[in-house]
Amino acid sequence: MMASSAALLQASTAFAPVFAPLPSRLQPAPRLHLLASPNRRRRGVALAASSAASPEVEKEPSTSPQESLSAVADSVKVLKEAAKTRKVPAPEVLSALSNIKKAKLDTSTFFETLGGTESPGRTWMLIFTAKGRLEKGQYFPVTAVQRFDAAGKRIENGIYLGPIGCLTFEGRLSWKKKILAFIFERVRIKVGPFGPLEIGLGSGDDGREPSTKDPFFVWFYVDEEIAVAQGRGGGVAYWCRCQRAP
Repeated sequence: MMASSAALLQASTAFAPVFAPLPSRLQPAPRLHLLASPNRRRRGVALAASSAASPEVEKEPSTSPQESLSAVADSVKVLKEAAKTRKVPAPEVLSALSNIKKAKLDTSTFFETLGGTESPGRTWMLIFTAKGRLEKGQYFPVTAVQRFDAAGKRIENGIYLGPIGCLTFEGRLSWKKKILAFIFERVRIKVGPFGPLEIGLGSGDDGREPSTKDPFFVWFYVDEEIAVAQGRGGGVAYWCRCQRAP
């Protein structure tokens, strides 16, 4: 899928996992539907978009349906191009993230698309991070990969530094509407050729379901290629789908 991201993903090493972009797949163009206002529920507008989800967009008071749908579709294209090339200027990426954040998409398919239908779920590479007001942002400089397992309700977050090693956190997650909350239960540290050192985190021992009192992501967009979310601290980020290389 994200062919030009390979330089970041494939820091080849025999001691740490290597992640590779998913191959491109031709998929039918889904449709973005605008949610009608209460007194106009039968009036919907659809626009073919380059994504693998079928989200719905609530009408912004000052924006026409056509403009809202066009902005979302164009923004998705910008983010996918940025993930492939890492050459799209940061202001354009920030503008695209802002358009998607404001769109209020239907989230009913997000969790399954994000975490798959079977364990161990799906892996996503972090591409770009921005501050809450989306005034500043940058491409993430190292290989950071998150695994979301919708079936097993598990999450793993890792930083991979090639032959130097990797640092991963693993725990449980919960999903409610568009909020994915999580609690990390253990951390694994791997240095060079040595086996990983695993350390339990006391905060994950109580067995309770994660909630908004814990770290969480609010998801604004998820399709088969990219995902956009905001963290509890207010920062916005987006990921591209990737796979672990054998």
